[in-house]
Amino acid sequence: MSTAATLIVGPSWVGDMVMANALFKHLKSREPNRPLDVLAPGWSLPVVARMPEIRDGIAAETGHGELGFSKRRKIGRALQDRYDRAIVLPRSLKAALVPWFAKIPRRTGYRGESRYWLINDMRPFDRDALDQTVKRFVALGTEQGEASPEILYPTLAIDHDNQATVIDKLNLSTAKPVVAFMPGAEYGPAKCWPLDQFAELANKLANDRYSVWILGSEKDHPAGEEIAGVSDAINICGKTSLADVIDLLAFAQQAVSNDSGLMHIAAAVGTHTHAIYGSSTPKFTPPLTDSRDIHYLDLDCSPCFERECPLGHLRCLKEIRPESVYGAICRRTA
Repeated sequence: MSTAATLIVGPSWVGDMVMANALFKHLKSREPNRPLDVLAPGWSLPVVARMPEIRDGIAAETGHGELGFSKRRKIGRALQDRYDRAIVLPRSLKAALVPWFAKIPRRTGYRGESRYWLINDMRPFDRDALDQTVKRFVALGTEQGEASPEILYPTLAIDHDNQATVIDKLNLSTAKPVVAFMPGAEYGPAKCWPLDQFAELANKLANDRYSVWILGSEKDHPAGEEIAGVSDAINICGKTSLADVIDLLAFAQQAVSNDSGLMHIAAAVGTHTHAIYGSSTPKFTPPLTDSRDIHYLDLDCSPCFERECPLGHLRCLKEIRPESVYGAICRRTA
């Protein structure tokens, strides 16, 4: 007989995993004593580990877009008899395989990719009613026909000891207010504010007695170097783990970010977030916090949701001027 616990098949993107915390909070508010475990890509498990609602994070062991049929079967069989319910957040067929292999009695998910034989608590997917990613996640934690619940903002726990250790290890100055820059976005360049505008903003901030830390992965290191090369910003892209970045963002007073996973992390650790949108829209994936400024032009061609600007001009980002973001930062500081 299956144990009374819930397995959640989590999303592949870090930002989506942060937003999924709203679902975890909702589930815990309904059944505080029911254990919640999350099956997720290994790269997002450091985020899951900072969510007190989650008992265990389980590595999916598959790459992004990989079917990994035999891997999913092996994981599913290892999880048999541990759960009586599964909630599958992605709409893909492959995402529903592990709960099916695990023989979890109730498997909840949206209609999608001909997976009727894998999901036995099938929910209709209404794009108009579920007009935000977070709403789509939270709705799967309700019963069919139930009214949409209040969205509880995601929060991530901070390891203050690790925070102090990383600041010391990287010899980061903490004498001035810190503004974190996150110039990367895994999705593509149509989400990325131009680096010269990040650099111009960094110089304005340095002249006004701020410290600027550039955060990101090893892939973001060249972008960080380009900004740091013409400003006093400190590039630490690729020098930290994801857990370290969570703690450093919690130390920063403000953060300037493209629409990315790190933007959602900044919001979830309570840092005032300046979110810059190009090909995407804050109507769909806003930073889930009341402490935010949205920088979005809402042009006639926006949002296109393309990885690269299909018109070749990238006006949606280039016309967000550094002085505008600088003014918002200063107003927040005042």
